[in-house]
Amino acid sequence: MKVLLAGASGVLGRKAVRELTAAGHEVAALGRGAGNAVRADLLDGEAVLRAVDGLAFDVVVHAATALQGKSMMRHQDMAPTNVLRTEGTANLLAAARETGARRFVVESMMFGYGYGDHGDEKLTEDGAPFGPQEADPWLERHVGAMRTKEELAFTADGIEGVSLRFGMFYGAGVTGTTVLPMLRKRALPVVPDRGRALSWVDADDAARAIVLAATVERAAGQAYNIVDDTPLGFGGHVRAVAGAFGAPAPMTVPLWLLKPAPLAHTIMATNLRLANDKARRELGWAPGHADCVAGLRALAARSAPGQGVAAEGAAGQSAA
Repeated sequence: MKVLLAGASGVLGRKAVRELTAAGHEVAALGRGAGNAVRADLLDGEAVLRAVDGLAFDVVVHAATALQGKSMMRHQDMAPTNVLRTEGTANLLAAARETGARRFVVESMMFGYGYGDHGDEKLTEDGAPFGPQEADPWLERHVGAMRTKEELAFTADGIEGVSLRFGMFYGAGVTGTTVLPMLRKRALPVVPDRGRALSWVDADDAARAIVLAATVERAAGQAYNIVDDTPLGFGGHVRAVAGAFGAPAPMTVPLWLLKPAPLAHTIMATNLRLANDKARRELGWAPGHADCVAGLRALAARSAPGQGVAAEGAAGQSAA
């Protein structure tokens, strides 16, 4: 198939290009940078249509975010990605129609189910509402953008929408460029998990899910949780990184101390566990490791002795 992929320069996008190409598909990257085959700003609808004029694609993938390099401490850090999820999706759908694409795959995330305490049961795609109205105006902007992105994909005439609701990313090209450097600088405190847990997914496993979402016939019109089997608290995950790579253990601080960083405070106060049964059953997808602890240990083992971050960074860049 011919695939148009927005967001190919990001960590997930690079891995998706690698996986799609390895599966025999022809991928064209859409973005502003010189490395993109289709050059356009996703937020400029007219420019996007001009860029795809005369081109034909079977599938369009929307994996564009503005999260790379963001601290994710303030609600404002999510604002550019929120716009990409609303205006950018509408513009990319117009390009999909123009190029004759039959399927539109969107990257979403677990927090579309809402922030806060969801209890200890794993949420399923059909049993829990996606995009609930949030009382807090900032949280409503984040959740509302994810709600809109899915609604646009699922209601597009003549196009099969598929949404992948990813857990928190870790793995090659992610852990070694975010969590690990901060741990080694002793700059990443954590709060007591107190029974709270989040769902996680290795970014390589996430990229494999994009290939399946683009190709599996029965995926049309469906949403899938793409997460590993075992939720773990944010603090537990960070401590697992430290243990796997021999980094200093993080300092533990009370949750209230993070209030000056409201987005980080909200994420660490959230208890949200997702089930992956539907993705296993319908996509034939399964995580490479049952939990992120095993995944992190495997990642550390693949790193050359004494290299750590460098080895992991090279693994991540190989997707470019």
